[in-house]
Amino acid sequence: MPSLPDAVTVRAAAKVNLELLVGPRDASGYHALATVFQAVSLYDDVTVRRAGRCSLTVAGRDAEHVPTDESNLAWRAVVAVGEGHPDAGPVAISIAKDIPVAGGMAGGSADGAAALVAADALWGVGLGRSELHRLAAGLGADVPFSVLGGTAIGTGRGDELAPAMARGSYHWVFAFSDEGLSTPRVFAELDRLRAERGEEAVHQPEPEVSPALMTALLAGDAEAVGRAMHNDLQEAALSLQPRLADTLVIGQECGALGGIVSGSGPTCAFLAASHEHALDLAVALTASGVASDVRRAQGPVPGARLIHPGKEQ
Repeated sequence: MPSLPDAVTVRAAAKVNLELLVGPRDASGYHALATVFQAVSLYDDVTVRRAGRCSLTVAGRDAEHVPTDESNLAWRAVVAVGEGHPDAGPVAISIAKDIPVAGGMAGGSADGAAALVAADALWGVGLGRSELHRLAAGLGADVPFSVLGGTAIGTGRGDELAPAMARGSYHWVFAFSDEGLSTPRVFAELDRLRAERGEEAVHQPEPEVSPALMTALLAGDAEAVGRAMHNDLQEAALSLQPRLADTLVIGQECGALGGIVSGSGPTCAFLAASHEHALDLAVALTASGVASDVRRAQGPVPGARLIHPGKEQ
C-alpha cells in the first residue's frame, strides 16, 4: 500500500450560470431552482497539510474578506471528511484565491469542493462518488457542482445534478465589482420585488431549464447560447447595485453574444464569439471603467482535481 502524502493541493474552478430560474419560496424559506452551470477557467487552489494544530490561511484576490475560522467552507469540508476516520488529524489549510468573493461565481463553494477532495486524498479515505456528493451537498448548494465541473443541469436547490449534453468550448469575459453581494440578500430582494408585484400569491410551476438553451448547447452554437442566457436573480442584483446595468449595456454594445449577472452577482458575465473577440471585449470593458477588474476565461473545464502530489489532470 503506498504511503499517504504529507500535503495535497486541489484546484477548483469558478462557475457561471448560463440560466438560473427561481421558483417561489417554500415553507422552509428555500427556493426551487433550475439552472445550467458551466465551470470556467478561473481557479482557487486549496492545500491541506498535516500539522500539529488546525489552521487556515488565505492569500490572493479578496483574501481579507474570507473567514479563517471554522465557518469557512474549506474548514467545514475537512472536518466532514475526517469524522470517524482513524487517520484524520490536525491540518493546516491554505487557500490561494483567484475567484472573487461574494461575486456570484461560487468561490466559497469551490474552496469547499477542493478541500473535500484534498482531505480525501490526504487521509486515504476513498470516498465514492455518492458519498462525496452527499458531503458536498451538506456544505452548500453549489458545492456538488464545484466537485463535478463541466456543464451540468442543477435542480432542487441546485445540488441535484445531471451532466448536460453540450458541445464546444466557450469564451467568457467577466467584469468584477469592487463590492460583493451576499446570496441571501439577493434572494430576499427577489422575494420583495415579486411580492411588490403581487406574484407571491400566484401559483408558479416548478422551474425547468429552457429547451432553447439545451438545444443550443447540444449544437455547440455559441450565438444561440448567448440569446438563451437568462437569470431570474438579475433583477434583484440590479436593484441592489444599479450601476451593474451600465456594465451590461457596455458589454452588449461591444458585441457580446450574451450578457448576464452571474448567479447572485455582482459579477457580469459576457459570452464572446472567439478568443480575439474576448480580448476586444475585455479591453473595452476595462477602458470604460465600469468594473474593478476584467478577466477572460474559457469553459467548460473540469471540477475539483488533484494538482499535487502528482501531475495536474
